[in-house]
Amino acid sequence: MTKLEQLIKELCPNGVEYKKLGDIATDIFRGAGITRDQVTEEGIPCVRYGEIYTTYGIYFDTCVSHTDESTVQSKKYFEHGDILFAITGESVEDIAKSTAYVGYEKCLAGGDIVVLKHKQNPKYLSYVLSTTSAQAQKSKGKVKSKVVHSSVPAIKDIVIPVPPLEVQAEIVKILDEYSTSVTTLQQELEKELTARKKQYEYYRDLLLDFGVHGGASECKWCTINDIAIKVASGKNKEKKQEGAYPVYGSTGIIAYCDKFEYNKKQILIARVGANAGYVHIADGEYDVSDNTLILDVKDSVIFEYIYYLLVNMNLNRFAKGGGQPLVTAGQIKEVKIPVPPIKEQERIVSILDRFDKLCNDISEGLPAEIEARRKQYVYYRDKLLSFKEQ
Repeated sequence: MTKLEQLIKELCPNGVEYKKLGDIATDIFRGAGITRDQVTEEGIPCVRYGEIYTTYGIYFDTCVSHTDESTVQSKKYFEHGDILFAITGESVEDIAKSTAYVGYEKCLAGGDIVVLKHKQNPKYLSYVLSTTSAQAQKSKGKVKSKVVHSSVPAIKDIVIPVPPLEVQAEIVKILDEYSTSVTTLQQELEKELTARKKQYEYYRDLLLDFGVHGGASECKWCTINDIAIKVASGKNKEKKQEGAYPVYGSTGIIAYCDKFEYNKKQILIARVGANAGYVHIADGEYDVSDNTLILDVKDSVIFEYIYYLLVNMNLNRFAKGGGQPLVTAGQIKEVKIPVPPIKEQERIVSILDRFDKLCNDISEGLPAEIEARRKQYVYYRDKLLSFKEQ
């Protein structure tokens, strides 16, 4: 039997009492407006309602904002253990997001914040108020002028389980440990991805730098025009939200169309703007926008080798112009590139393909793994905070 199970058996064997927040509140009130102009680097700590959505999690101990106390006309303070609710938001799903303040400074609550004072474990309240059940109750906010609003009466009506303080503390300990393990896993996965990308870039640079790292004697140098069937701009002008075929632009698919112009794999190079020189691939049946260059390579070279080479060359350095940088077909045609024997091209592509796949697998797997852990956490949290009602 776990410690939590033992505590529940001893302290609430017949179930847990469910109460409205209004019944456990020792005080509940709205904050007062603190404008963006009143936020300073020094002064009394304060919280503005938007920060509850963007900055603070289940609990926090330090405010990111401060203000000059003398400029706030109607001062509303919060202190250690208080729960803050953001009662204005952009979506019903997120309205009344809450957080617990566990710091020890006296702070000011901005407008559109509700402050709940109580005698419960603040972290427990914040955890239980983040559950699916509590959020469903919060989501009854009213929509007015496309903005969702909650209120003090609505907050008071939220019903939560209120077990003895010893049970609350044990639940907080368990969820804190679980949250830490999820965060640690995410950091380790991101660190692994960064390491693999650096390793990939090192070997890519090594393999494609013929002049420095050897192989130059077996390598002939020629212009891109020598290995190209054509280097030309795309022509597509028709761009729709839906259509049978994709339209490729500077960095990928930007729209759709009803007729395709190309049905073979080709290298695309962004022609205009901040992404000028960006290299990617189009394949299948598609069209290409007029702000993108098309490079169709000859069969005398390995397509993938030329692609990897151009990615590594940073073609953006050839861009001309200030406000609207431009790479022209004429410039690209004259770029000189190393072309080793076919066998060497195949060897380089084989190595880089393996590294590319490894990085992509991690890049795709990382968000999926984090999302799986998040769902696991939500399930575990909701189950842990569901009690037999007394």
